[in-house]
Parts: sequence; C-alpha cells; structure tokens
Amino acid sequence: MNNSDPSLIDIRGIMDLLPHRYPFLLVDRILEFIPNKSIQAIKNVTFNEPHFQGHFPDYPLMPGVLIVESLAQTAGLLLLKSRPAGELKDKLFVFTGLEKVKFRRQVVPGDQLLLDMNHVRNKMNVWKMTGTAHVNGNLVAEATLSGAFVDLERA
Repeated sequence: MNNSDPSLIDIRGIMDLLPHRYPFLLVDRILEFIPNKSIQAIKNVTFNEPHFQGHFPDYPLMPGVLIVESLAQTAGLLLLKSRPAGELKDKLFVFTGLEKVKFRRQVVPGDQLLLDMNHVRNKMNVWKMTGTAHVNGNLVAEATLSGAFVDLERA
C-alpha cells in the first residue's frame, strides 16, 4: 500500500471498517476515496472462492448477487470511512433496497472487479447510492442501492 496516499486502504484497513470476513468479505482494496461523495475499490476474483464449486463446476461464473454484494460493501466503506472514527461503533450498515440492477457481462475467475460507488442522497438514516462494476473497462453490472445504519442489538 502506498502510505503517502490516504485514500488507499488495503485489506487490513477494510477489515477494520467492515464486519465481513471470509468467505463473505468481497472488497480487497480501496483505490480512491472522496468523503461523502465517492469511492473506488477492487475485488480480485479467484477460482478458490467457494461459490465456484457449484456455480458452475464446468463453467465458473461469479453469481450476480455477489457482484451486487461487492458494490454494497463498497458503499458501506464509503459511508463508514466518511464518518468520524468511533461515531458508528455500535452500528451496522445493512441493505434496505435495490433498484435498476442490470448485469451486462459475465465475471469469471481471474477477473478484477473495479467497483465505483457514488453518494446520491441521504435522508435521516437512509442512504442512497449508485454503483457500477467494470472488468477491463467493460461494464459488468450497475445498481442503485440504499441502506441504513442499525443498532447492533437489532441486527
């Protein structure tokens, strides 16, 4: 990691922000970050991921729901990294909705997803963001996501 660029965060920094762990941590690095505005991250897709055993054994494809989950985790990172340290200590960011989800191309082992999320608006505790996932410059998925912070006791 380039320590001179504060927008870059490696997997250790991501694990400090997100509660997800293997096999469900689906973001590997943050490349760019503008507080309360946008974030760009990557997800390296490897054949060793457990879903490829059954989806599909002879033609491994990353499930679309996991591409959307990668976008959602990236959205959570945007919000968590934008807040002052400790402000959301007892909160969990959860999905509240999906809109305009489109899958454009297949994602296979060896691909690297470039995940872009942009803040659209927030009202009270609900946040709305748009996102895209690209592989080698080609759009593979897009979605509008909404989520909210909930108390850990209710999660």
